[in-house]
Amino acid sequence: HLKTARLSQKPPRGGETTLSFRGCEQVNSVYVMFFLSAQTILQHDSLYSRPFTESFEETPMWVAVLTNVGYVILIIFGYLRDLLRHWKIEQRHIAREKEEQKDFVPLYRDFQNFYTRNLYMRIRDNWNRPICSVPGAKMDLMDRTSHDYNWTFEYTGRTVKDVINLGSYNYLGFAENTGPCADSAAQVVRTYGIGVASTRQEIGNLDKHEEMEKQVAKFLGVESAMAFGMGFATNSMNIPALVGKGCLILSDELNHTSLVLGARLSGATIRVFKHNNMQCLEKLLSEAIIYGQPRTHRPWKKILIVVEGIYSMEGSIVRLPEVIALKKRYKAYLYLDEAHSIGALGHRGRGVVDYFDLDPRDVDVLMGTFTKSFGAAGGYIAGKRELIEYLRSHSHSAVYAASMSPPVVEQIITSMKCIMGDDGTSIGCKRLQQLAENTTYFRRRLREMGFIIYGNDDSPVIPMMLYMPAKIGAFGREMLKKNIGVVVVGFPATSLVESRARFCISAAHSKEILDTVSGYFHRQAES
Repeated sequence: HLKTARLSQKPPRGGETTLSFRGCEQVNSVYVMFFLSAQTILQHDSLYSRPFTESFEETPMWVAVLTNVGYVILIIFGYLRDLLRHWKIEQRHIAREKEEQKDFVPLYRDFQNFYTRNLYMRIRDNWNRPICSVPGAKMDLMDRTSHDYNWTFEYTGRTVKDVINLGSYNYLGFAENTGPCADSAAQVVRTYGIGVASTRQEIGNLDKHEEMEKQVAKFLGVESAMAFGMGFATNSMNIPALVGKGCLILSDELNHTSLVLGARLSGATIRVFKHNNMQCLEKLLSEAIIYGQPRTHRPWKKILIVVEGIYSMEGSIVRLPEVIALKKRYKAYLYLDEAHSIGALGHRGRGVVDYFDLDPRDVDVLMGTFTKSFGAAGGYIAGKRELIEYLRSHSHSAVYAASMSPPVVEQIITSMKCIMGDDGTSIGCKRLQQLAENTTYFRRRLREMGFIIYGNDDSPVIPMMLYMPAKIGAFGREMLKKNIGVVVVGFPATSLVESRARFCISAAHSKEILDTVSGYFHRQAES
């Protein structure tokens, strides 16, 4: 069809471009959609004030084959070991169904249980390592050993000192026990104590809580904000308060588990679009408008688009200008999770909205956490005053959860004032600049050495692909031997063949620290 069709572009009076086909009577609608999508992409390019570059190199074929072969071998040996456990030759450690309950519905998923006891246990020592210091640029770890192949651990009494920390979400370096934030939090403990022992709606609403929420709203540039004691619950408990039966949620396929859980708890219909694929999102939006609800075809009560600012496993940044354009075109609502992007992106540290120089009022629900860039705990929802007043009485997390601890609140206030420059210093501005420089420098060094790196060039979350299952454990252990603490990630947090190491860059990292890490990688690559 493409060979026989001639494409003509005729700009009409309005200045827009129309596409018409000649030379064939019928043209497959797929081709029409292709050209319309190309036109949309060209129009969306004008939405960006800066280059938007992301890299997601495909898994090489031979690596994918070897990775699958590795998992096949592990699964075969797993079944052999299960056979030995069945004959009581090898001891079974993990939980299982009792013999008298064999006719009941299984309590444990079969493959999940199999994966845990036969694959995860081989590399379990790479996770849950106890830290006994501040999670700054360097940290101290408690040494431990296992005598039963990672089923249980014993502490040796030795402390591994000055381990380079490439795993904590301490993007701006505020997770510290000295400085203005720590001093202010200590003073608040003397005045208010540690806990409030009540909910906000009863007698747990402190003046510090009110001050913090005003500070958050000022920082984000919106009318109002409210805080919650747990970041995970901020998503999982507030989405059900915003949408319900008869509503439609359009969710990015790589959204965090808290967003997925909140969407499922809401009772709304959920449809998933491909990661950062605006053509897929627009297709779902247009179909939702045209066809409405299943069976009845009534209009949806609400259509809520749910995305993240930075995707924590991919290092990817949301295409927010395009999402907002689609949201306005189809009269939908937008829920933006800025857990990893708030404080870590934008020249003022105000997240992905600031990064793209957009108006925060174009985002209906701004969500974020204080656990990362601010070095504290909890999360927030921000937006219009009507939205926040509604959530204060309808959100389960607001009504039933205990109030945030006073020193945590003070940490948030002080660090946020520091970022904004309201403390009279330029510390916050320097940290934002240092984080951006560290991110660019470390990504460039890794790419120069030939590693496959995922994500956006400006994202401080840097996934480095490992692929093969044996590499996950080996990489984590070898890094610790060189006093480098890293996070390794595999199935089910990623797909089976996309295991990776994930580095989180911080403003607290010096160039010497990053050179030490990249220098070790370079020596290993050469050897």
